[in-house]
Amino acid sequence: MLRFVLSFFGGIFSMLTLGLAMGAVALGAIFFVYGRDLPSTETLSSYSPPTISRIYNADGRIIDEFATQRRLFTQIEEIPPLVQHAFVSAEDQHFYTHPGFDVRGMAAAFADAVRTRGADLRGASTITQQVMKNFLLNADRTVERKIKEIILAVRIENALDKDHILELYLNEIFLGQNSYGVTAAAQSYYNKPLSQLSAGEAAYLAALAQRPGNLHPVYDHEDAVNRRNYVLRRMWEDGWIDEATYEAQREEPLETVQAGDYESFRSALPPRDYFSDEIRRQLSAEFGEEEFFSGGLAIRATVDADLQTEAAQALQAALERYDRQQGSWRGTGKALEPEALESEEAWRAALSSTRVPRDIALDGPWLPAVVLGIEDQVLRLGVEGVPLEGGPDSGPTDVPREDIAWLPGDFFETFEVGDVVMVRRMTSDEDGSFLRWTLRQVPRVQGAFMAMDVNTGRVLAMQGGFSYQYSVFNRATQAMRQPGSSFKPFVYASALDSGFTPASIVVDAPIEINTPQGMWRPMNASNRFYGPTPLRTGIEQSRNIMTIRLAQEVGMDTVARYAERFGVYDDLSPFLSNALGAQETTLYKMVAAYAMFANGGERVEPTLVDRVQDRNGNTVYSHDTRACLDCAVPEWPRGEGPRIMSNRDRIMNDVTAYQLTSMMQGVIQRGTGRGISLPVPVAGKSGTTNDARDVWFIGFTSNIVAGCYIGFDNPRPLGRGASGGGTCGPVFQTFMRHAVERFGGSEFPVPQGCRFINIDRYTGARMPDGASGENVQRECFRAGEEPLFGVTFDGGFAMASDLPLYNEAQQNTRQVETSEGNTVTVGPNASFGTLSSGGLY
Repeated sequence: MLRFVLSFFGGIFSMLTLGLAMGAVALGAIFFVYGRDLPSTETLSSYSPPTISRIYNADGRIIDEFATQRRLFTQIEEIPPLVQHAFVSAEDQHFYTHPGFDVRGMAAAFADAVRTRGADLRGASTITQQVMKNFLLNADRTVERKIKEIILAVRIENALDKDHILELYLNEIFLGQNSYGVTAAAQSYYNKPLSQLSAGEAAYLAALAQRPGNLHPVYDHEDAVNRRNYVLRRMWEDGWIDEATYEAQREEPLETVQAGDYESFRSALPPRDYFSDEIRRQLSAEFGEEEFFSGGLAIRATVDADLQTEAAQALQAALERYDRQQGSWRGTGKALEPEALESEEAWRAALSSTRVPRDIALDGPWLPAVVLGIEDQVLRLGVEGVPLEGGPDSGPTDVPREDIAWLPGDFFETFEVGDVVMVRRMTSDEDGSFLRWTLRQVPRVQGAFMAMDVNTGRVLAMQGGFSYQYSVFNRATQAMRQPGSSFKPFVYASALDSGFTPASIVVDAPIEINTPQGMWRPMNASNRFYGPTPLRTGIEQSRNIMTIRLAQEVGMDTVARYAERFGVYDDLSPFLSNALGAQETTLYKMVAAYAMFANGGERVEPTLVDRVQDRNGNTVYSHDTRACLDCAVPEWPRGEGPRIMSNRDRIMNDVTAYQLTSMMQGVIQRGTGRGISLPVPVAGKSGTTNDARDVWFIGFTSNIVAGCYIGFDNPRPLGRGASGGGTCGPVFQTFMRHAVERFGGSEFPVPQGCRFINIDRYTGARMPDGASGENVQRECFRAGEEPLFGVTFDGGFAMASDLPLYNEAQQNTRQVETSEGNTVTVGPNASFGTLSSGGLY
């Protein structure tokens, strides 16, 4: 009997032993099979997650940020223990003691699933397992993935310490509101750094780890509070907070940015504008979109905040001024539905969701409003964010009839109840007190403005249109337009480098050119011809005929090479019409090219970025690559500084650059830019294409170059009153007045190779050294070269046969008054036979 009992129990023991052995072998086989092709945990040691790229201005302030995932990587030492413990209590109570997986947690989850017959399936993943799932696996809920997860969790626990694993988790986890990681989430929900979070705020973030899409602080408020309080209780039970803190925090309301309790972090940033968006475009092309949006780049922009504001408002003022002269109302084209006008709450909600630009600050912020009532002399409005009259902190929100005196109709003809309009506060010029509301509209005409440092290429301001939120198309860099007469300086530069001087005589007389499209008879803007004329006068008065003859004399191939050398074109077609700016280019390229006139002929590349650093602080791009010869010297004598070695290429002779600059100073003093007046020397050139479809003005001082372009996106005439000097000139003037106040200016430096001789500006004849008078011009000639006076260039075009065309040009002329109040003679409308595409004046 005893033998039988021993034999029975021995058999059972053997079966158990064999079963355990076979189970261990089977388990080992499973782990071997599933563990063979798993990804390496070594990648976690060099973890570099997608991180926000930020743009900073010169003062170190954030002006914009770009990201596919809003994440701000934070090392574990910088994450407060309170935040760490909140997530440990919420997600993995035994994190600091388990080997990577929690047997007790898995058993409890299995028991709950059996008890509820599968109705309650909850994960038992530890923080380590979640890291493995997020980084190296996928989110499939399968046994196979769970086994792989456990294998990797054990491996990573042997490779990294607990703090490193927790750091990975707290930076990777998604917490709603496009926020990845605890730092970005604290900013999104509270607009606070981690160090300022209370226990309740940290507990809510930890609560989001389980259900970020179902615990919204507004839409799922009750569930969010309950889950937050659950995490608080776990933190108390685990000993991370005391009972008093637990009791106090669970009674606190859940206050968040989403509920309107805190300002959004975006509210502290300026609205996205053309400048930062152009940085995105250029750096995405340079580094790749993936690196730009997820590389955590720190980008130091060249923008000057004050000058950017001045540039935007100067351009906007000119565009609005032109638009009002047209005397038509278009409004926003948006209207609220009738049911949205039934209550104040309804129309305010509908208005806030209406897409209209909210980034315009011309003479004060422009606000959207809805027409609530129309009377004969009053338009009654509801203005976004402004209480209606009669309520607390309210004021009048009406617009009087006099405000639309510039329109031909009345309120009833022009507006309907429910129309969405734009308004701004009209204030007193004397004390800034509020006068009334005034209606505004985004102009149909558009334009661009850009300013940069002539020596470094740093772009200080860029405005690509009236409003970025209205149209993101950047007309400074993306709009291809005819530069018109603003291109003429490149023709004159090629001539000056080819042996011409400012006193060289070029014939201003009619010419005919046979083209495949027919006979081309270019004309001057005045429809007159002036005979033999000095080169200086030709550019000052923007003479088209002289420019054509000069281009023919020098050769359009030479002109094309100059334009390409300056970067105005990649490939300029060598047609004579292109000497008048018929081929399209961008304002960005034109302004950069003019900078090379201003700096004495050295190549300068425009840049919107001073420096780019990667997530580790390493500089991956620097615009200024000049060598500093003495920067290592510890001390400098008073008034001295380190020497910087220039490594820029010279693309034109410095004497040529000075001659051209001097001639363009004459444009400002006596020519098409004579409306410009600054306290420092200034040079520039206007441009107006056929029928004034595009108008330009580009000018510069000794240190800043700036340019303006205005025209319709779908080119059409601006009207007879539009011109480069009259329409764009005031934009340049307004901006440069502020720029000069900031950065000053000086006389343009005279190169050593200059020899000055007095000439008669009208005839080009040499004058005695002591001559004086309005007609005397002190002109720079190349030292060592004896200038030739009295030689006339005609470009090879016959003259005698052209003379009858002069009389033809004088027929049907008439006197008109310009926008500046001057009287000029104009001829009949142009046809292809009298003008080609290109510059007028």
